[in-house]
Amino acid sequence: MSKLQVVDPSEKTRVPFLRGILTRSLQDAGMPFEAAYEMASRIRADLAQRQEITTEELRATVAEGLEEAVRKRYEQTGGSQGEIWVQDADQEPVPYSRGRHRQGLEASALSPENAAIIAANVYAHLTQEGIVEIGRRQLMEITYRQILQDFGQTPARHYLVWEQFHHSDRPLLVFFGGTPGCGKSSVATRVANLLDIVRSQSTDMLREVMRILVPEKLLPALHTSSFQAFQRLPAWEHQVQDEQALLAHGYLNQTELVSVACEAAIERALQERVSMVLEGVHVHPTLLSRLPQDGDAILVPMMLAVLKPSLLHQRILGRGRSSPDRRASRYLKNFQDIWELQSFLLSEADQANIPIVANELMEVTVQRSMSLIMQSLSQHFSGNPEEVFS
Repeated sequence: MSKLQVVDPSEKTRVPFLRGILTRSLQDAGMPFEAAYEMASRIRADLAQRQEITTEELRATVAEGLEEAVRKRYEQTGGSQGEIWVQDADQEPVPYSRGRHRQGLEASALSPENAAIIAANVYAHLTQEGIVEIGRRQLMEITYRQILQDFGQTPARHYLVWEQFHHSDRPLLVFFGGTPGCGKSSVATRVANLLDIVRSQSTDMLREVMRILVPEKLLPALHTSSFQAFQRLPAWEHQVQDEQALLAHGYLNQTELVSVACEAAIERALQERVSMVLEGVHVHPTLLSRLPQDGDAILVPMMLAVLKPSLLHQRILGRGRSSPDRRASRYLKNFQDIWELQSFLLSEADQANIPIVANELMEVTVQRSMSLIMQSLSQHFSGNPEEVFS
């Protein structure tokens, strides 16, 4: 089936319809990422049978499904009237976007609600003053003073810390560990989007690649789940260890194998000086201890957990309904092993002073994760207004 083409008669251009571009446009109009992605996916599905659509038709289709306030902002992005341009050093000026501005504020650990308030207040200030072009540093100073006025010194300093990091050349590596079913991939995806990190990796995906390359007879522990790896240990090891120690030993055995691929992915990111999010059950303190400590990369590890058995059971059951291929039935059958593995991981994280984040509500967990990242960044950047604006 041919891909839908978006035709612009005035520019005489034809480009493929891209869900990611539409998602970003909706975010720029003030729509949250999840809602923007869902709507872009729905529109792509609705237009799947068409071969082409004009830009005007597409914008009208999108606008029909938007609330009035968002629709007005979305429609305004189609022309130049009323736009505010942001100039940054030697770069070309870009249109000011409240959605992008709000996302940057959330990256500084402001809550989504407070970020929306600041973005709205800053935009109101710019329009009331009749500003049509503004320098990036001047916009940053106005934003800082608005946060200081509305929410106080600490969030205002965090904003400057984030801006200092964002315009530095230092890579940020965020690690999410946790047992199957605790929500690692969902939280990691959301955090990566907020931080505008495009390189995100799952240790399960790395293990899958290794499974293809290495035969099961050679490394049997690689070819099973982390909570069942103990079943592939040599028979003599089963005789000398109790059940919990055996489960932990099997997990560590598999983690040791997968760490080879994890270290390679991390090393590549460090060489290229790009930020990265790594998530998976194989994110263990021993992996972090092997990473180079003499570079300027900022490492932020955390361990996610679901502290109520009933909630973890519910999460696994719900995941099976939404993604049957993820074999939730096998997870439920081995639930006690998964629970024991989580206890082991939390103990290991506690001993290594790795923060533990209880994941009960997604937005709360994301906010706590962003706060931990901001705490780490604050150890490397001053957030001093005189230093930032000098």
